[in-house]
Amino acid sequence: MMSRWIALAACCALLGGCYHAPDVPKERLPRFVEPANAAPRVALVLGSGGPRGFAHIGVLKALEESGIRCDLIVGSSVGSMVGALYASGMGAPEMEKLAYGLNVLELMEWRTLGGGVASGAAVENFINARVHGTPIEGLKIGFVAAATRLRDRKLVLFNRGDTGLAVRASGASPGQFEPVRIGDELYVDADEASPVPIRAARGLGAKVVIAVDVSAYLADTPASAPREWVMKDERRARQIAAEAPLADIMVHPNLGYYAGHTRSPRRPRWRSFPRSRPRSRAPQSRVLRTLRPHECPRAKPRDSRRAGTSRARPNARARGRRRGTHGVLAGACGRGS
Repeated sequence: MMSRWIALAACCALLGGCYHAPDVPKERLPRFVEPANAAPRVALVLGSGGPRGFAHIGVLKALEESGIRCDLIVGSSVGSMVGALYASGMGAPEMEKLAYGLNVLELMEWRTLGGGVASGAAVENFINARVHGTPIEGLKIGFVAAATRLRDRKLVLFNRGDTGLAVRASGASPGQFEPVRIGDELYVDADEASPVPIRAARGLGAKVVIAVDVSAYLADTPASAPREWVMKDERRARQIAAEAPLADIMVHPNLGYYAGHTRSPRRPRWRSFPRSRPRSRAPQSRVLRTLRPHECPRAKPRDSRRAGTSRARPNARARGRRRGTHGVLAGACGRGS
């Protein structure tokens, strides 16, 4: 019997060793460098949410179907994982296939079976393998991974360096992952400082910002939800609400309160968000024209929040249908706090 336990322990040790991430040379460490090129025209901001982040792929599919291309992706936590893969050139259909076939064991570390926290090395390796080791600055679409600096809880952006390590830091959720050391600093989940970093995208000069919030609706919180979860949801909702007015379009699909490591969050809810409520009555054609300023003139807003402005900021949450896809951007852009 003892020999079996020894064999099992040895097997776990060997498997655990598979999740060691190689050391990153100093010149490849994630960092931020002020962009020298033109300001991005359309920025896509993908928010935090763990396995709920599968819904981000539905937004990417709707964007592709509508012919809307972003030239900057800003990701927080799981949003940085999805964003990095998309920025590498992986199309939405390919990402959908990857999501359906994903085995969570690829991202699991055996040390967690004993109650320990993960290092995040498995996430780093997973991303770097799929972007073929390409650094952030070499990705096909501009990409920025956000993370929270531990010493002062400030949001930090990475637009250069090792893609996998930046994504690992962006999603290092306290209590589940160890803080990630990059240079002399430790970083944790971007969700702590900015679940949906819209302000960061604006700060990078984006003309149009499409933001995706996959967090749970507070109204759907069951009475049995742990108090810790409720407090985290409320904190996240406050942070998102503070940045939401800076977005041109907010998409907030209702995935239900619970979204675990099952196939359910990956199913057609990506493309059908019937409970997204309109923020304004702006027609979808106006939203699409705003997103294609070089193809169509910008429409004047029906009622601007800032008098005297000529810039259309629709903040639309209309519902509609286009080529069988309804609820997300192609025919609907929604958000709820």
